[in-house]
Amino acid sequence: MKQRVLETIDRLAPGVKTLSRFIGEHPELGHEEFLASARLTEMLREHGFSVDMPVLGLQTAFIATYASAKPGPIIAFLCEYDALPELGHACGHHLIAAMGLAAAIGLKSVLDDIGGTIRVYGTPAEETKGAKVTMADAGLFDDVDAALMAHPYYQFERSGQSLAMDALQFEFFGKAAHAAASPHEGVNALDAVLMLFGAVNALRQQTESHARIHGIVSEGGKAPNIIPDYAAAQFYVRSAHRPYTDELAAKLRRCAEGAALQTGCTVKVSNYEFSYDELITNETLSAAFNRNLELLGIQLNEIAHGNDHGSLDLGNVSRRCPAIHPFVKVVDEKHLLHTPEFRDLAMTERAMDGMIVGAKTLAATACDVIANPELLESIKAEFAMALRN
Repeated sequence: MKQRVLETIDRLAPGVKTLSRFIGEHPELGHEEFLASARLTEMLREHGFSVDMPVLGLQTAFIATYASAKPGPIIAFLCEYDALPELGHACGHHLIAAMGLAAAIGLKSVLDDIGGTIRVYGTPAEETKGAKVTMADAGLFDDVDAALMAHPYYQFERSGQSLAMDALQFEFFGKAAHAAASPHEGVNALDAVLMLFGAVNALRQQTESHARIHGIVSEGGKAPNIIPDYAAAQFYVRSAHRPYTDELAAKLRRCAEGAALQTGCTVKVSNYEFSYDELITNETLSAAFNRNLELLGIQLNEIAHGNDHGSLDLGNVSRRCPAIHPFVKVVDEKHLLHTPEFRDLAMTERAMDGMIVGAKTLAATACDVIANPELLESIKAEFAMALRN
């Protein structure tokens, strides 16, 4: 059975690589991925999947479904396909999208025999306002038995942790004045931003080691001889746990209120991107993925323990159903994500071959979940325990 899945993916490989290269060569920002989503859904339809698109009003989001006549688990493969501003596909989302698609079509080759349902979730804008958040909030993952995706990288890594994250914008409103002729008439909004940064720098000394607070001045005034009546800053606040992230976000708000009070400004606080929860890796499902890597010739000592790579909207999904987010090796040089070097190497034939390995491993893991009721029961039991904790 599993061999049929792997052989199907091998036959698909040339077309899947062409699809991935097309997405990589036509980078689109979040919620603007019209070319990518069209190509993905076209190929899924060609292979017998029904497609719902758009989803929840998100024009580039989709859910493609294939249900066998036999009852069984619902397996979700998640596709990302948004690019980064200016850098393009330096996070390898063109590989993620094609990997999830190939895994789904490969699994479909045996689904009528073993039972169950496959869903492919097309999830736009992971880098900003991740569609997985909207989908999770709407309950679209609540009946899923296992959600699987894998991320390209320079090494294999077990599914690990991510950071819960809030994206906070602070806008300060003051009063403009001539900075030389009548400075006493002004209320300096930029001063409030600078005081906010000073307070945040002091706050960092008293945060737990897993916390991250980093920001920019997004608006600081128009000319040095005009006291700015408007200034703004944007921050990411992250930590390993949602409750602590909420606590830090509340402290930042108080820092901003203090800065406004000291300068005479008013302040408006808002979220400029979606909040992401930390990833809860289902270790039982993760172990099944690692066993299938071994099946494909990857030694366990080649699979590093999962590190924190920032924040993922899959974290929100992992609170709705069992989920994993391992990393698969697609380049042989040690280049980090979100760099031009990784972007360029992620378009090579070596990267495409690594993508196919990832697709095979995802599909083989899904086979195990469907064919082994005891494995599925253990996955569900661990998920229920994680939610209680």
